[in-house]
Amino acid sequence: MFDVVIVGGGHGGAQAAIALRQNGFGGSIAVIGAEPDPPYERPPLSKDYLAGERTFERMLIRPLAFWQEREITLMLSRSVTAIDAAAHRVTTDTGERIGYGRLIWAAGGSPRRLACAGHDLVGVHTVRTRADVDRMIDELPEAWRVVVIGGGYIGLEAAAALRRKGKSVVLLEAQDRVLARVAGEALSRFYEAAHRAEGVDVRLGVAVGCLIGDDRITGVRLATGETLPADMAVVGIGIEPSVEPLIAAGAEGGNGVLVDSGCRTTLPDVYAIGDCALHANAFADGALLRVESVQNANDQATLVAKAIVGQPGTYHATPWFWSNQFDLKLQTVGLSAGHDDAILRGDPATRSFSVVYLKQGRVVALDCVNMTKDYVQGRKLVEAGARPDPEQLADPTVPLKALLPET
Repeated sequence: MFDVVIVGGGHGGAQAAIALRQNGFGGSIAVIGAEPDPPYERPPLSKDYLAGERTFERMLIRPLAFWQEREITLMLSRSVTAIDAAAHRVTTDTGERIGYGRLIWAAGGSPRRLACAGHDLVGVHTVRTRADVDRMIDELPEAWRVVVIGGGYIGLEAAAALRRKGKSVVLLEAQDRVLARVAGEALSRFYEAAHRAEGVDVRLGVAVGCLIGDDRITGVRLATGETLPADMAVVGIGIEPSVEPLIAAGAEGGNGVLVDSGCRTTLPDVYAIGDCALHANAFADGALLRVESVQNANDQATLVAKAIVGQPGTYHATPWFWSNQFDLKLQTVGLSAGHDDAILRGDPATRSFSVVYLKQGRVVALDCVNMTKDYVQGRKLVEAGARPDPEQLADPTVPLKALLPET
Protein backbone atom coordinates (compact mmCIF):
# COMPACT_ATOMS: atom_id res chain seq x y z
CA MET A 1 0.00 0.00 0.00
CA PHE A 2 1.32 3.41 -1.04
CA ASP A 3 -0.22 6.81 -0.47
CA VAL A 4 0.45 7.66 -4.12
CA VAL A 5 1.09 5.18 -6.92
CA ILE A 6 2.34 6.65 -10.21
CA VAL A 7 2.00 4.45 -13.29
CA GLY A 8 4.62 5.37 -15.87
CA GLY A 9 8.28 6.22 -15.47
CA GLY A 10 8.56 8.84 -18.21
CA HIS A 11 8.62 12.63 -17.93
CA GLY A 12 5.14 12.94 -16.42
CA GLY A 13 5.56 10.17 -13.88
CA ALA A 14 8.98 11.38 -12.79
CA GLN A 15 7.84 14.99 -12.49
CA ALA A 16 4.79 13.97 -10.45
CA ALA A 17 7.00 12.25 -7.89
CA ILE A 18 9.52 15.11 -7.84
CA ALA A 19 6.80 17.76 -7.49
CA LEU A 20 5.10 15.86 -4.66
CA ARG A 21 8.28 15.96 -2.61
CA GLN A 22 9.04 19.56 -3.61
CA ASN A 23 5.59 20.57 -2.36
CA GLY A 24 6.08 18.92 1.02
CA PHE A 25 4.24 15.63 0.51
CA GLY A 26 5.45 13.24 3.22
CA GLY A 27 3.51 10.12 2.29
CA SER A 28 4.78 7.01 0.53
CA ILE A 29 5.28 7.16 -3.26
CA ALA A 30 5.82 4.38 -5.79
CA VAL A 31 6.59 4.79 -9.49
CA ILE A 32 5.73 1.73 -11.60
CA GLY A 33 7.67 1.77 -14.87
CA ALA A 34 7.59 -0.73 -17.72
CA GLU A 35 11.26 -0.18 -18.59
CA PRO A 36 14.25 -1.44 -16.57
CA ASP A 37 15.81 2.04 -16.50
CA PRO A 38 15.09 4.86 -14.05
CA PRO A 39 13.26 7.87 -15.55
CA TYR A 40 15.11 9.48 -18.46
CA GLU A 41 14.55 12.12 -21.13
CA ARG A 42 12.87 10.73 -24.25
CA PRO A 43 13.36 13.54 -26.83
CA PRO A 44 17.11 12.84 -27.29
CA LEU A 45 16.36 9.24 -28.34
CA SER A 46 15.61 10.24 -31.94
CA LYS A 47 18.25 12.97 -31.95
CA ASP A 48 21.52 13.01 -29.97
CA TYR A 49 21.31 9.47 -28.57
CA LEU A 50 20.65 7.83 -31.94
CA ALA A 51 23.39 9.96 -33.50
CA GLY A 52 25.80 8.80 -30.79
CA GLU A 53 26.34 12.32 -29.46
CA ARG A 54 24.86 11.87 -25.98
CA THR A 55 25.35 9.08 -23.46
CA PHE A 56 22.42 7.55 -21.61
CA GLU A 57 23.76 8.77 -18.27
CA ARG A 58 23.38 12.35 -19.49
CA MET A 59 19.71 11.67 -20.26
CA LEU A 60 18.69 10.64 -16.75
CA ILE A 61 16.07 13.00 -15.32
CA ARG A 62 17.68 12.55 -11.89
CA PRO A 63 20.61 10.40 -10.68
CA LEU A 64 19.58 7.04 -9.27
CA ALA A 65 20.52 8.14 -5.77
CA PHE A 66 17.93 10.96 -5.94
CA TRP A 67 15.01 8.54 -5.83
CA GLN A 68 16.45 6.69 -2.86
CA GLU A 69 17.19 9.90 -0.95
CA ARG A 70 13.64 11.17 -1.53
CA GLU A 71 12.19 7.79 -0.51
CA ILE A 72 10.52 7.29 -3.86
CA THR A 73 10.18 3.59 -4.63
CA LEU A 74 10.96 2.72 -8.26
CA MET A 75 9.18 -0.47 -9.31
CA LEU A 76 10.74 -1.07 -12.71
CA SER A 77 10.31 -3.69 -15.46
CA ARG A 78 6.60 -4.10 -14.81
CA SER A 79 3.36 -2.63 -16.07
CA VAL A 80 -0.13 -2.30 -14.67
CA THR A 81 -2.63 -4.66 -16.30
CA ALA A 82 -5.73 -4.00 -14.19
CA ILE A 83 -7.24 -1.44 -11.81
CA ASP A 84 -9.79 -2.11 -9.08
CA ALA A 85 -11.12 1.40 -8.59
CA ALA A 86 -13.39 0.49 -5.69
CA ALA A 87 -10.64 -1.29 -3.78
CA HIS A 88 -8.01 1.33 -4.77
CA ARG A 89 -5.68 -1.36 -6.05
CA VAL A 90 -3.66 -2.08 -9.21
CA THR A 91 -2.41 -5.42 -10.51
CA THR A 92 0.85 -5.69 -12.44
CA ASP A 93 1.96 -8.12 -15.14
CA THR A 94 4.17 -9.75 -12.51
CA GLY A 95 1.09 -10.60 -10.43
CA GLU A 96 1.61 -8.01 -7.70
CA ARG A 97 -1.39 -6.26 -6.19
CA ILE A 98 -0.54 -2.78 -4.97
CA GLY A 99 -2.91 -0.58 -3.02
CA TYR A 100 -3.04 3.19 -3.44
CA GLY A 101 -4.56 6.23 -1.82
CA ARG A 102 -4.25 8.27 -5.04
CA LEU A 103 -3.31 6.96 -8.47
CA ILE A 104 -1.56 9.06 -11.11
CA TRP A 105 -1.71 7.47 -14.56
CA ALA A 106 1.25 8.62 -16.66
CA ALA A 107 1.71 5.59 -18.89
CA GLY A 108 2.04 7.56 -22.13
CA GLY A 109 1.57 5.45 -25.23
CA SER A 110 3.03 2.78 -27.42
CA PRO A 111 4.22 3.34 -31.00
CA ARG A 112 1.59 2.72 -33.64
CA ARG A 113 2.72 -0.16 -35.82
CA LEU A 114 2.22 -0.85 -39.48
CA ALA A 115 -0.69 -3.17 -40.20
CA CYS A 116 0.82 -4.59 -43.37
CA ALA A 117 2.66 -7.85 -43.93
CA GLY A 118 6.28 -7.85 -42.73
CA HIS A 119 5.75 -5.33 -39.96
CA ASP A 120 7.39 -7.72 -37.47
CA LEU A 121 10.54 -8.54 -39.47
CA VAL A 122 13.93 -8.14 -37.84
CA GLY A 123 15.27 -4.70 -38.70
CA VAL A 124 11.91 -2.92 -38.40
CA HIS A 125 12.10 -0.38 -35.58
CA THR A 126 10.10 2.19 -33.67
CA VAL A 127 11.53 5.01 -31.54
CA ARG A 128 9.96 5.22 -28.09
CA THR A 129 12.32 3.65 -25.54
CA ARG A 130 16.03 3.35 -24.91
CA ALA A 131 15.79 -0.34 -25.82
CA ASP A 132 14.22 0.56 -29.18
CA VAL A 133 17.13 2.81 -30.10
CA ASP A 134 19.77 0.48 -28.67
CA ARG A 135 18.51 -2.22 -31.04
CA MET A 136 18.83 0.20 -33.94
CA ILE A 137 22.33 1.21 -32.90
CA ASP A 138 23.38 -2.45 -32.66
CA GLU A 139 22.21 -3.09 -36.22
CA LEU A 140 23.51 0.12 -37.79
CA PRO A 141 27.01 -1.20 -38.64
CA GLU A 142 25.38 -3.69 -41.03
CA ALA A 143 22.62 -1.37 -42.23
CA TRP A 144 23.45 1.00 -45.04
CA ARG A 145 20.02 1.58 -46.65
CA VAL A 146 17.34 2.85 -44.25
CA VAL A 147 13.70 3.60 -45.07
CA VAL A 148 11.94 5.91 -42.62
CA ILE A 149 8.15 5.61 -42.68
CA GLY A 150 6.40 8.75 -41.43
CA GLY A 151 7.19 12.44 -41.91
CA GLY A 152 6.37 13.75 -38.45
CA TYR A 153 8.90 14.94 -35.87
CA ILE A 154 10.12 11.43 -34.99
CA GLY A 155 10.62 10.41 -38.61
CA LEU A 156 12.40 13.62 -39.58
CA GLU A 157 14.64 13.57 -36.50
CA ALA A 158 15.56 9.94 -37.09
CA ALA A 159 16.27 10.66 -40.77
CA ALA A 160 18.55 13.56 -39.79
CA ALA A 161 20.43 11.47 -37.21
CA LEU A 162 20.89 8.59 -39.63
CA ARG A 163 22.18 10.88 -42.39
CA ARG A 164 24.69 12.30 -39.90
CA LYS A 165 25.88 8.72 -39.45
CA GLY A 166 26.37 8.42 -43.20
CA LYS A 167 23.40 6.19 -43.98
CA SER A 168 21.40 6.25 -47.22
CA VAL A 169 17.94 7.38 -46.14
CA VAL A 170 14.57 7.37 -47.91
CA LEU A 171 11.72 9.05 -46.03
CA LEU A 172 8.13 8.10 -46.94
CA GLU A 173 5.14 10.27 -46.04
CA ALA A 174 1.58 9.25 -46.91
CA GLN A 175 0.28 12.83 -46.97
CA ASP A 176 1.29 15.48 -49.49
CA ARG A 177 3.72 17.16 -47.10
CA VAL A 178 5.75 16.39 -43.99
CA LEU A 179 4.59 17.72 -40.60
CA ALA A 180 1.08 18.00 -42.05
CA ARG A 181 -0.57 17.41 -38.68
CA VAL A 182 1.39 19.99 -36.72
CA ALA A 183 2.57 22.79 -39.02
CA GLY A 184 1.60 24.96 -41.97
CA GLU A 185 2.69 24.39 -45.54
CA ALA A 186 5.56 26.90 -45.52
CA LEU A 187 7.33 25.06 -42.71
CA SER A 188 6.64 21.68 -44.32
CA ARG A 189 8.18 22.74 -47.62
CA PHE A 190 11.20 24.20 -45.87
CA TYR A 191 11.93 20.96 -44.02
CA GLU A 192 11.40 18.86 -47.13
CA ALA A 193 13.96 21.00 -48.96
CA ALA A 194 16.36 20.97 -46.00
CA HIS A 195 16.29 17.17 -45.80
CA ARG A 196 16.72 16.77 -49.54
CA ALA A 197 19.70 19.13 -49.44
CA GLU A 198 21.26 16.82 -46.84
CA GLY A 199 20.75 13.80 -49.09
CA VAL A 200 17.48 12.40 -47.72
CA ASP A 201 15.23 11.03 -50.48
CA VAL A 202 11.89 12.53 -49.37
CA ARG A 203 8.86 10.96 -51.06
CA LEU A 204 5.39 12.38 -50.47
CA GLY A 205 1.92 10.97 -51.05
CA VAL A 206 3.17 7.38 -50.98
CA ALA A 207 1.57 4.39 -49.28
CA VAL A 208 3.42 1.33 -48.01
CA GLY A 209 2.08 -1.96 -49.38
CA CYS A 210 4.20 -4.35 -47.33
CA LEU A 211 7.67 -4.99 -45.96
CA ILE A 212 9.56 -7.85 -47.54
CA GLY A 213 12.18 -10.29 -46.33
CA ASP A 214 12.36 -13.87 -45.04
CA ASP A 215 13.40 -13.15 -41.46
CA ARG A 216 15.13 -9.80 -41.77
CA ILE A 217 13.82 -6.88 -43.80
CA THR A 218 15.27 -6.56 -47.30
CA GLY A 219 12.89 -4.03 -48.79
CA VAL A 220 9.80 -1.86 -48.57
CA ARG A 221 7.20 -2.42 -51.28
CA LEU A 222 5.07 0.61 -52.05
CA ALA A 223 1.40 0.44 -53.01
CA THR A 224 2.49 1.26 -56.57
CA GLY A 225 4.50 -1.97 -56.70
CA GLU A 226 7.90 -0.28 -56.52
CA THR A 227 10.27 -1.93 -54.05
CA LEU A 228 12.85 0.11 -52.15
CA PRO A 229 15.82 -1.93 -50.93
CA ALA A 230 16.21 -1.62 -47.16
CA ASP A 231 18.51 -3.02 -44.49
CA MET A 232 16.44 -1.25 -41.84
CA ALA A 233 13.08 0.48 -41.52
CA VAL A 234 12.15 3.07 -38.91
CA VAL A 235 8.42 3.52 -38.33
CA GLY A 236 7.25 6.85 -36.91
CA ILE A 237 3.48 7.05 -37.45
CA GLY A 238 2.27 8.19 -34.04
CA ILE A 239 1.34 6.50 -30.77
CA GLU A 240 -1.60 4.64 -29.29
CA PRO A 241 -2.37 5.99 -25.80
CA SER A 242 -1.83 3.37 -23.10
CA VAL A 243 -5.14 3.58 -21.25
CA GLU A 244 -6.70 0.11 -21.58
CA PRO A 245 -6.71 -0.73 -17.84
CA LEU A 246 -8.31 2.63 -17.04
CA ILE A 247 -11.06 2.21 -19.63
CA ALA A 248 -11.65 -1.39 -18.49
CA ALA A 249 -12.04 -0.09 -14.93
CA GLY A 250 -14.79 2.27 -16.09
CA ALA A 251 -12.96 5.52 -16.84
CA GLU A 252 -14.41 7.67 -19.61
CA GLY A 253 -12.29 8.01 -22.69
CA GLY A 254 -11.78 7.36 -26.36
CA ASN A 255 -8.58 8.64 -27.93
CA GLY A 256 -6.97 8.62 -24.49
CA VAL A 257 -8.59 8.90 -21.08
CA LEU A 258 -10.82 11.89 -20.38
CA VAL A 259 -9.71 14.24 -17.60
CA ASP A 260 -11.19 17.45 -16.22
CA SER A 261 -9.41 20.78 -15.73
CA GLY A 262 -7.63 19.35 -12.70
CA CYS A 263 -6.48 16.21 -14.58
CA ARG A 264 -8.94 14.01 -12.69
CA THR A 265 -10.41 11.00 -14.50
CA THR A 266 -13.97 9.86 -13.85
CA LEU A 267 -12.61 7.21 -11.44
CA PRO A 268 -12.32 8.23 -7.76
CA ASP A 269 -8.82 9.37 -6.68
CA VAL A 270 -7.37 8.63 -10.14
CA TYR A 271 -5.58 11.30 -12.18
CA ALA A 272 -4.13 11.05 -15.69
CA ILE A 273 -1.39 13.20 -17.21
CA GLY A 274 0.80 13.49 -20.28
CA ASP A 275 0.44 11.90 -23.71
CA CYS A 276 -2.56 9.76 -22.73
CA ALA A 277 -4.67 12.49 -21.06
CA LEU A 278 -7.55 13.75 -23.22
CA HIS A 279 -8.38 17.24 -22.00
CA ALA A 280 -10.14 20.45 -23.02
CA ASN A 281 -7.24 22.68 -24.05
CA ALA A 282 -7.69 26.45 -23.74
CA PHE A 283 -5.20 27.04 -26.57
CA ALA A 284 -7.40 25.00 -28.91
CA ASP A 285 -10.56 26.92 -27.99
CA GLY A 286 -11.50 24.21 -25.50
CA ALA A 287 -11.33 21.31 -27.97
CA LEU A 288 -10.63 17.88 -26.49
CA LEU A 289 -7.16 16.70 -27.42
CA ARG A 290 -4.05 14.96 -26.23
CA VAL A 291 -0.84 17.02 -26.25
CA GLU A 292 2.22 14.85 -26.81
CA SER A 293 5.00 16.94 -25.33
CA VAL A 294 7.38 17.07 -22.39
CA GLN A 295 5.92 20.47 -21.45
CA ASN A 296 2.39 19.09 -21.17
CA ALA A 297 3.51 16.05 -19.14
CA ASN A 298 5.55 18.14 -16.72
CA ASP A 299 2.97 20.88 -16.23
CA GLN A 300 0.10 18.45 -15.70
CA ALA A 301 2.26 16.48 -13.25
CA THR A 302 2.99 19.59 -11.20
CA LEU A 303 -0.70 20.54 -11.19
CA VAL A 304 -1.70 17.12 -9.84
CA ALA A 305 1.06 17.10 -7.22
CA LYS A 306 -0.14 20.44 -5.90
CA ALA A 307 -3.74 19.21 -5.82
CA ILE A 308 -2.72 16.20 -3.74
CA VAL A 309 -1.10 18.45 -1.14
CA GLY A 310 -4.20 20.63 -0.96
CA GLN A 311 -3.46 23.27 -3.61
CA PRO A 312 -5.88 22.46 -6.45
CA GLY A 313 -5.62 24.37 -9.70
CA THR A 314 -6.82 24.51 -13.29
CA TYR A 315 -4.65 23.40 -16.20
CA HIS A 316 -3.87 26.35 -18.46
CA ALA A 317 -0.23 25.89 -19.44
CA THR A 318 1.04 27.32 -22.72
CA PRO A 319 1.97 24.48 -25.13
CA TRP A 320 5.49 24.47 -26.49
CA PHE A 321 7.61 22.00 -28.42
CA TRP A 322 11.02 21.74 -30.01
CA SER A 323 12.84 19.69 -32.63
CA ASN A 324 16.50 19.56 -33.66
CA GLN A 325 17.36 18.42 -37.19
CA PHE A 326 20.79 19.01 -38.72
CA ASP A 327 21.67 22.63 -37.83
CA LEU A 328 18.02 23.62 -37.51
CA LYS A 329 16.48 24.33 -34.11
CA LEU A 330 12.71 24.48 -34.37
CA GLN A 331 10.84 26.01 -31.42
CA THR A 332 7.04 26.02 -31.46
CA VAL A 333 4.66 27.78 -29.10
CA GLY A 334 0.87 27.49 -29.15
CA LEU A 335 -1.29 25.17 -31.24
CA SER A 336 -1.59 25.95 -34.95
CA ALA A 337 -4.41 23.50 -35.70
CA GLY A 338 -7.41 25.36 -37.09
CA HIS A 339 -5.47 28.46 -38.12
CA ASP A 340 -6.89 30.43 -41.06
CA ASP A 341 -3.81 32.50 -41.91
CA ALA A 342 -0.06 31.99 -41.73
CA ILE A 343 2.42 34.84 -42.00
CA LEU A 344 6.03 34.23 -42.98
CA ARG A 345 8.46 36.34 -40.99
CA GLY A 346 11.94 36.41 -42.51
CA ASP A 347 13.46 34.47 -45.39
CA PRO A 348 13.67 30.66 -45.18
CA ALA A 349 16.70 30.80 -47.48
CA THR A 350 18.66 32.27 -44.56
CA ARG A 351 17.68 29.22 -42.42
CA SER A 352 16.46 31.66 -39.77
CA PHE A 353 12.77 32.61 -39.91
CA SER A 354 9.38 32.25 -38.21
CA VAL A 355 5.85 31.38 -39.23
CA VAL A 356 3.09 33.13 -37.27
CA TYR A 357 -0.31 31.41 -37.27
CA LEU A 358 -3.52 33.43 -36.93
CA LYS A 359 -7.12 32.48 -36.30
CA GLN A 360 -9.62 35.25 -37.01
CA GLY A 361 -6.76 37.72 -36.63
CA ARG A 362 -5.57 36.36 -33.28
CA VAL A 363 -2.05 34.93 -32.88
CA VAL A 364 -2.48 31.26 -31.90
CA ALA A 365 0.98 29.80 -32.57
CA LEU A 366 4.47 30.34 -33.93
CA ASP A 367 7.02 28.03 -35.52
CA CYS A 368 10.49 29.56 -35.11
CA VAL A 369 13.49 28.12 -36.96
CA ASN A 370 16.79 29.30 -35.48
CA MET A 371 14.89 32.34 -34.15
CA THR A 372 14.88 32.06 -30.36
CA LYS A 373 14.08 35.76 -29.91
CA ASP A 374 10.86 35.38 -31.94
CA TYR A 375 9.97 32.30 -29.93
CA VAL A 376 10.41 34.06 -26.57
CA GLN A 377 8.59 37.23 -27.60
CA GLY A 378 5.98 35.41 -29.68
CA ARG A 379 4.94 33.35 -26.69
CA LYS A 380 3.64 36.53 -25.08
CA LEU A 381 1.57 37.27 -28.20
CA VAL A 382 -0.04 33.82 -27.98
CA GLU A 383 -0.75 34.15 -24.28
CA ALA A 384 -2.21 37.63 -24.72
CA GLY A 385 -4.43 36.60 -27.64
CA ALA A 386 -2.87 39.49 -29.53
CA ARG A 387 -4.28 40.73 -32.85
CA PRO A 388 -1.34 42.65 -34.36
CA ASP A 389 -1.17 44.26 -37.77
CA PRO A 390 -0.22 41.53 -40.31
CA GLU A 391 2.21 43.80 -42.16
CA GLN A 392 4.14 44.47 -38.96
CA LEU A 393 4.08 40.76 -38.10
CA ALA A 394 5.69 40.00 -41.45
CA ASP A 395 8.46 42.57 -40.95
CA PRO A 396 11.40 40.83 -39.19
CA THR A 397 12.86 44.23 -38.24
CA VAL A 398 9.86 44.86 -35.97
CA PRO A 399 10.38 43.08 -32.62
CA LEU A 400 7.40 40.92 -31.72
CA LYS A 401 7.34 42.42 -28.22
CA ALA A 402 6.49 45.77 -29.85
CA LEU A 403 3.24 44.21 -31.10
CA LEU A 404 1.92 43.28 -27.68
CA PRO A 405 -1.38 44.95 -26.82
CA GLU A 406 -1.11 47.80 -24.34
CA THR A 407 -2.32 46.93 -20.85
